[in-house]
Amino acid sequence: MNSKLSQLLVRWLVLALGVTLATKLGIGIRCDDGVTLVAVVALLSLFNAVLKPLLVLFTLPFIIVTLGLGIVVINALLFLLVARLVEGFHVASFWSAVGGALVISVTNLLLSGFTRGPRGPQPPAGKSPAKRDDVIDI
Repeated sequence: MNSKLSQLLVRWLVLALGVTLATKLGIGIRCDDGVTLVAVVALLSLFNAVLKPLLVLFTLPFIIVTLGLGIVVINALLFLLVARLVEGFHVASFWSAVGGALVISVTNLLLSGFTRGPRGPQPPAGKSPAKRDDVIDI
């Protein structure tokens, strides 16, 4: 299986788990069935890839002033937008959307640590990594 495709599927599964947890916690979020869950995950993924970078760019001063809490507001607004667009996915209020966005963020943070592979080039087995010198030799 392609590496990029498998990474996308893992991200979708983590997002689906986060949305499912948010619906089970009783914070005012309800998803009627599995087909609705798939639609919610697909739309949230699309919005996170397309709309979120634009919203972050335009609200960057607000995000800086609030020390990053503006990102939670953006995530909650995207969550509310998905609830408006998908029949069968219900979010009771803005604060429910904030709670759902936080649950998804924490789920993503926790599970991405388990699913992420090693970073950077790894030395061959049995060899120690090459020592980096910060001195320029002339």
